Amino acid sequence: MLVTVTGGTGFVGAHTIAELVRAGHRARLLVRDPAGVDTALRPLEVSADAIDVVVGDVTDERAVAAAVRGADAVLHAASVYSFDRRQRTDMRSTNERGTEVVLAAARRAGAGPVVHVSSIAALFSPGVRVIREQSPVGTTREPYAATKAASEAIARRHQHEGAPVVISYPPALLGPHDPKMGDQTGRLRDTLRGLMPMWPSGGVQIGDVRDTAALHAALITSGATGSHPIGRHFGPGRYLTTPEYVRAVREVTGRALPAVFLPAAAMSPVGRFVDLVQPLWPWHIPAAYGAIATVGAATRVDPAASTHDLKPRPFADTVADTVRWLGETGSLSSRQVGHR
Repeated sequence: MLVTVTGGTGFVGAHTIAELVRAGHRARLLVRDPAGVDTALRPLEVSADAIDVVVGDVTDERAVAAAVRGADAVLHAASVYSFDRRQRTDMRSTNERGTEVVLAAARRAGAGPVVHVSSIAALFSPGVRVIREQSPVGTTREPYAATKAASEAIARRHQHEGAPVVISYPPALLGPHDPKMGDQTGRLRDTLRGLMPMWPSGGVQIGDVRDTAALHAALITSGATGSHPIGRHFGPGRYLTTPEYVRAVREVTGRALPAVFLPAAAMSPVGRFVDLVQPLWPWHIPAAYGAIATVGAATRVDPAASTHDLKPRPFADTVADTVRWLGETGSLSSRQVGHR
């Protein structure tokens, strides 16, 4: 089966391609920079013979049409995930406009299933603590979540119109081989570098990128054979409070990692100040308002929500594999990796 993948040089996309190729499928990538393909897929041992590359942007209708032509299935994973306010324009363009272009082109090409990689953040709304497949599209004003909510609305419209669109909701993700050092991997690295001494109270739904990739491969395979209904599925994960998260990192690395946990409301002014300063500062400051607000909201996935019968691997294993990879790639020193 030929599967067209957008976002294939990103964290989720690259790992999903690896799962698809292991299952015997071919992948056609739509990428802006073909130089990033080898960087993303070589560490995952994806053979160049199993992939094709189309150069273009997800907002370019002509390039997208070429990428989905003749495809049996489509995985739309292209997205800008960041709480950095400098990324807001790109988030609106890629997350919203890109979803409209890709899903419409996939329908015209007759591909099915079409897996839209959404986010649990797309279902966040003020005061909502538990989300599930039936939850309405979120109404939060945090820029990343708002753009994912907008793309979620587009995907649901295609579902309501009868298109073979499947929606996945990855949690916050960790794991090895993150080609672009995304938000969650960067936060773990900053924690081990001693740059995260203060944490907001609350928590986060978190999982392993390899489990979400396995979900995507299962959705594409079962959707193509008609053995599983089109619908909405959450990436395997678990809810951890911020003290539980830090405790797990301490146990895996054997490091003390002193940390203070403050009410999210008390840290919000710091986050808003960072949002004002960040455009003027060349380096990323790990205290964005959006991240603080998201953690403080303490929104979790209903344990009964669909994960396509996949179970999350132990969080300690995910942290250990991520930390080991950060050390092997020189992103952390041996002292920062810890003695365990």
